Amino acid sequence: MTAFELWAPSATTAGVQCGGRLVTLAPSRPGGWWAGDVDGLEHGADYWVLLDGERLPDPRSRRLPTGVHGPSRWWDPSSFRWTDDGWPGLPLEGGSVYELHVGTFTEQGTLDAAIGRLGHLVQLGIRFVELMPVAAFDGDRGWGYDGVAPWSVHEAYGGPDALCRFVDAAHERGLGVILDVVHNHLGPSGAYLPRFGPWFASRHSTPWGDGINLDGEGSDGVRALILDSALALLRDHHLDGLRLDAVHELRDDRATHILEELAEAVAALGEELGRTLHLIAESDRNDPRTVTPRALGGLGIDAQWDDDVHHALHVWLTGDTGGYYADFAEPGALHAVLDGAFLHAGTWSTFRGRTHGRPVDRSRVEPWRFVVSLQTHDQVGNRAFGERLGHLVDDLGRAAAGAALVLASPFTPMLFMGEEWGASTPWQFFSSFPDPGLGRAVTEGRRAEMSAHSDEFGGDDVPDPQDPATRGRSVLGWAEREEPPHDRLLRWYAALLHLRAREPALAACTWDGYGVRTSSEDVWAVLARQDLRVVAARAAAEVVLDSPADQVLLAWDDDVEVQGSTVRLARAGAVVVRTA
Repeated sequence: MTAFELWAPSATTAGVQCGGRLVTLAPSRPGGWWAGDVDGLEHGADYWVLLDGERLPDPRSRRLPTGVHGPSRWWDPSSFRWTDDGWPGLPLEGGSVYELHVGTFTEQGTLDAAIGRLGHLVQLGIRFVELMPVAAFDGDRGWGYDGVAPWSVHEAYGGPDALCRFVDAAHERGLGVILDVVHNHLGPSGAYLPRFGPWFASRHSTPWGDGINLDGEGSDGVRALILDSALALLRDHHLDGLRLDAVHELRDDRATHILEELAEAVAALGEELGRTLHLIAESDRNDPRTVTPRALGGLGIDAQWDDDVHHALHVWLTGDTGGYYADFAEPGALHAVLDGAFLHAGTWSTFRGRTHGRPVDRSRVEPWRFVVSLQTHDQVGNRAFGERLGHLVDDLGRAAAGAALVLASPFTPMLFMGEEWGASTPWQFFSSFPDPGLGRAVTEGRRAEMSAHSDEFGGDDVPDPQDPATRGRSVLGWAEREEPPHDRLLRWYAALLHLRAREPALAACTWDGYGVRTSSEDVWAVLARQDLRVVAARAAAEVVLDSPADQVLLAWDDDVEVQGSTVRLARAGAVVVRTA
């Protein structure tokens, strides 16, 4: 006998069908909640929810074994045998994040297969693995941002037990695991949550249509389901944190924003479990209040993605100034983001046609709360052909220079899978919707969107998301990491990460002892990290430091010259020195 609860404020009758038996649920509490004891609902049992006579998957399914339109399967978290007793969690401060997509990280595209590559991340010096979304979506392959069952784990990846096995294996190796979750929209196929109640609010518009109903009539149930799903993932799968997708699209006019409520709930769960839990937000607002502690009047999210750093580095290394990159072509952009996290900090944005952002108050917000990167799934995959940085620069030294600025900064660095060896494989947009009409619409929409961004190619040139070959091209080729020139870049990334871990000046991610200098032509940049100087150049350069160099700790090229306070780089690259 299992106690079952359902949120369905619009229903007149509700029930559960399990093993040929039908159990009628009764109203249990205000706000549209129903409950009842269901006989036979145990681990591994398939069941349906009945709503006014209509048979539907459970909106809180933990497993959907035959797809998002099929029956739910009851999953009991206590059935998994964990081996990570005593795992305390890991601090984000001073650490690093490695973003990976389960479906293309290995040829098999499963969580179990990904376990076999965790040793690589340990050797590299990574602290946290960040999994792109694993919630169930329609079809076998996709990016994961079309999920429709927030509590579930996609069956093609291995289901909920596979996520437990992955996290358990990561903890055994000393790695934390963060999961990307999507609360701002539902996928276009299999999204049954709106059948149960007012999930969407027409007064709030987002890029995906109506916004999630976080503040209107019936929104208490919506918020409860979002909070419950987040806490269930953290508790039942032993995750170390969640990455929250596009929180700027969580339109919430309540006095207590959903993010603040989530931050408070996660902090309480961490205290209950006795381990450190993290929330990382993707935000387009450039608002440091997102990561300002609640005690200081902020929302209390632990960290946020900082796309301004990516954009400035991308322009600096590639010369690409199309679209939103145009703002970052302005003189001083690189210095601004390295020095203060944001370019747009209450300043004019030509791309937006308005002022944008707010400056970072260093007395309230530490630099490690900003997650910075050279590449992400967004910035690679949202290019028409999924080109990585290595496809856009003709000198590997430029990639090395960018890596040095990211990995030796006081911010929290994040790598996108394969970046560390300059993977030659692209990472393209792909999907596998079974419905032919929806599949055609996705293909046509993708091609129209890309064609609108550039006249350099016609729509048919853009890879078809529905073609299995598009996913196939995006799978990492692991063998190449041992081949030139990939092996050299891999050694560089590992050396930087290990230097970051062992040098107190780099591991202490505070504003103290931190400074930035750039040349007037933006050919080079120097980061001061207490007694260390990180010199990175996109071309040959001569840099005069503020103090004489006492020791070369790491250099991309063997022929770098360091004489007193002068550092000479014969070509693009980077060097880390200790000053006298």
